[in-house]
Amino acid sequence: MADGRFEMSEKTTAELEKLRGLIDGVDQELLKLLRQRLDLVAQVGAVKHNAGLPIYAPQREAAMLAKRRVEAESLGVSPQLIEDVLRRLMRESYLNEKDVGFKQVNPDINKVVIIGGRGQLGTLFAQMLTLSGYPVHLLDKDDWDNADAILAGAGLVLVTVPIAITCELIRSRLQGLPKDCILADLTSIKSQPLQAMLETHCGPVVGLHPMFGPDVGSLAKQVVVVCHGRQSEAYAWLLEQIAIWGARLVEADAGKHDKAMQLVQAMRHFSSFVYGLNLCREQADLDSLLQFSSPIYRLELAMVGRLFAQSPELYADIIFAQQESLGAISDYLNNYAGALAMLKAGDRDGFVRQFREVAEWFGDFAPQFRSESRSMLQSVNDMKSH
Repeated sequence: MADGRFEMSEKTTAELEKLRGLIDGVDQELLKLLRQRLDLVAQVGAVKHNAGLPIYAPQREAAMLAKRRVEAESLGVSPQLIEDVLRRLMRESYLNEKDVGFKQVNPDINKVVIIGGRGQLGTLFAQMLTLSGYPVHLLDKDDWDNADAILAGAGLVLVTVPIAITCELIRSRLQGLPKDCILADLTSIKSQPLQAMLETHCGPVVGLHPMFGPDVGSLAKQVVVVCHGRQSEAYAWLLEQIAIWGARLVEADAGKHDKAMQLVQAMRHFSSFVYGLNLCREQADLDSLLQFSSPIYRLELAMVGRLFAQSPELYADIIFAQQESLGAISDYLNNYAGALAMLKAGDRDGFVRQFREVAEWFGDFAPQFRSESRSMLQSVNDMKSH
């Protein structure tokens, strides 16, 4: 080795070049096979479209992955490797399947009106409904002078505006909808908007909460929470349509949903906000943090950074939407203060005792989450090396 570099003999160089050439040939064959697989998946998508089948079939996917894992192991290939490859391929396939559109469940619908339809989430649902053949009309903040004409004859009205103005908009603007029109909202809290819709509109009412951001490329495997309001038989087609898009529908009581959101959204987003605020106030060197970070810390930092790459108004709405969130956030602060006091006191035994208490509370979920996170961490590690 000279100047910190390895020197190779001509024989070694020639042998490596030969082997690398063979690898290149295999890679080219893999590319052809991948193209062939994507073409076959496109044909499957066309068949599903014609038959009105969901693009995501969880039982078929699980059975296929289990079979491929067994086959991989018999060939001396890591089962996790083949599952990772296939899952990545399937994500790409789901993105491509929507190119052929989706079967229209309810061709008799006169028109769909999306209030706030030029926002990110409204744009996403407008795209999905259009791909399904529905006539979509947008009603945004500058269109209210023409609202009566836009809403006339609507068969479905979707409300997707900031949480802070949702209930007031419903009560003040949507009193004259056709009796058979479905009124639905897409906000992340459900009790108050659902009550406002039930009080304002005498027809079918349903509350929906898409548990994903507007930047998703496909609704496959995404969760949409459904809080039933009134005349569920009238909007059954809408839920079927969402399922065809690949989403997983989760029915929930509105109050129970909002209670969960205090922990899942408000507390989590608030703690991420404070974490980012602290890094900013400390003037942390992010390049240095990334250089010395483990995959798990890089992933955590990425999730905090993701928050600040999005709309501050959106997250203010989410965090400030429920006064009850103050309780969950305050409890978090109290637990943090208690853990800090334990650290200041040098109570290592107390830390271990509480750690075990929490681990026991997590139960079987702890090893499950460790397993699920393994592939994500590997992806982060691969990204770090680029």
